[in-house]
Amino acid sequence: MTKVLNYFERYIVLVLMVMMMLVVLVLTVELGIIIGRELIKQPKLLLNFKEILEVFGFFFMILIGLELIDTIKSYLTEERMHVEIVFLVAMIAIARKVIILDLKTLSALTLLGMAAIILALAAGYFFVKLAHRGVKFDDDGRKQK
Repeated sequence: MTKVLNYFERYIVLVLMVMMMLVVLVLTVELGIIIGRELIKQPKLLLNFKEILEVFGFFFMILIGLELIDTIKSYLTEERMHVEIVFLVAMIAIARKVIILDLKTLSALTLLGMAAIILALAAGYFFVKLAHRGVKFDDDGRKQK
């Protein structure tokens, strides 16, 4: 039964990887079309703020897709999830959201919440990297020598 579950899980992961590759490909083509369309429009080579945010949003979505493909690939080859990649994907996603947000329409509480998410992700990533380097802490939280 375990063997069947392992094959099933591996098949599903492969299907997810193929779908993610298709999504990244489509996003890349669409980004190319958007950039080409904007460069042809008059006045040439001038993008307004909304168009720049749209282009950056696509860039970040492609980066997130590539990081997810890397996560799936490492899961297939090593049969384990890389936590630091998950943190990177989350940080890229929140950075994308911060860049494309209209800050004038958000409440202070929403901005504080996003800041807390960013700090929590950064701290989590820091501690994961410390753990991978083999840094050990004593019971008081001080780094051991």
